[in-house]
Amino acid sequence: MVNVLVIGSGGREHALSWKLSQSNKVETIFTAPGNGGTENNVPLDVNDLDGLAEFAQKNNCFTVVGPEDPLAAGIVDKFNKLNLKVFGPSQAAAQLESSKIWAKNFMRRNNIPTARFEIFDDAQKAIQYVKSIDFNVVVKADGLAAGKGVIVCNNDEDAISAIETILVKKTFGDAGNKIIVEERIDGIEASYIALCDGNVALPMASSQDHKRVFDDDKGPNTGGMGAYSPTPIVTDVLAKKIQEDVIEKTIHSMKNEGISFKGFLYAGIMIQDGKPYVLEYNVRMGDPECQPITMRMNFDLYDYFVASVDGTLSSMPSLSWKEQFAVCVVLASDGYPGSYPTNDEITGFGSISNDTIVFHAGTKKSDGKILSNGGRVLGVTSLGDSLESAINNAYLAIKEISWSNKFCRTDIGKKGLSYF
Repeated sequence: MVNVLVIGSGGREHALSWKLSQSNKVETIFTAPGNGGTENNVPLDVNDLDGLAEFAQKNNCFTVVGPEDPLAAGIVDKFNKLNLKVFGPSQAAAQLESSKIWAKNFMRRNNIPTARFEIFDDAQKAIQYVKSIDFNVVVKADGLAAGKGVIVCNNDEDAISAIETILVKKTFGDAGNKIIVEERIDGIEASYIALCDGNVALPMASSQDHKRVFDDDKGPNTGGMGAYSPTPIVTDVLAKKIQEDVIEKTIHSMKNEGISFKGFLYAGIMIQDGKPYVLEYNVRMGDPECQPITMRMNFDLYDYFVASVDGTLSSMPSLSWKEQFAVCVVLASDGYPGSYPTNDEITGFGSISNDTIVFHAGTKKSDGKILSNGGRVLGVTSLGDSLESAINNAYLAIKEISWSNKFCRTDIGKKGLSYF
């Protein structure tokens, strides 16, 4: 039996801990720093690489890295040098997420389908470019910005404002020292995530995220307001195309460039006229996509994490999924993704039905109470025999949970209903 250390404090990490705890090979799950819903929390910051390595060594831990920051900082390389088993990509592989410019150039030189783009570090030159073109754009900060460094523009005025927000006002700090101005591709967005061992990529169940803060995909981008799995948008034909033209091409191109990609490879896909385009890469499981995906897993996730690290995924059985649908609705603090209140007591957990799990994200325990402690607070995740019943189950559970600044979208999953 082995102990597992899950690094992170979000809903994704709670979901991973929950699923890993079901393995008969795992003794104790530690979470660093964890949240109000996770057990055996370790008071270490996700970027305290030395402290995390020391803890893993002392406690005989297999480590799973949830968020992007420690991956970008090279936590996997550090653990590997110490002969500590760790799941996730190396610092070089993490460039796919840590630098959008690196990723776009990688896609360009390897013919991976993505929108045309230009790179700027000068606001005036970027503005001149926007005025010279006849299509709408998306403006992106180069570095990590917690899922918020992407501004979708409807006209030149929006684009100029976005350029000034990132390059002049420095809203995203050093992450916005350079920007990408890329053609806006309009279509249907889906998340495609695969588990990789450097050579093989096993696709996870399909899912669709809801990025904008308000119903009908209005308002600013967030880290994600909800997700459901599977999504009918990703047909078998489309899944094959994404798997071959994006995922496998990515890991093989990385290998050709001397980089072995191990861990979760996430492609944010825009589907236009039946063709997939990569909007962005993430090098970890999505949040909130992780919550419905883990709810549908019919296999021992720990075994597959070990196979990813050891490079033996090709010898593993095919992944098995529950036929049910799963829907995660994020309950946020009012004001997110801007400023929001914290320390509100949350009640109503006791009356949640068996088909629903409430994954904690921005919460903490204090004197036996659960308090809000972040922008995205909870991920209410429900199973159902149809997408509609999974949606209904999630929103029924949400009615039971209460705190003074609770906020959520009311339309999570509904864009998938028109396909049935």
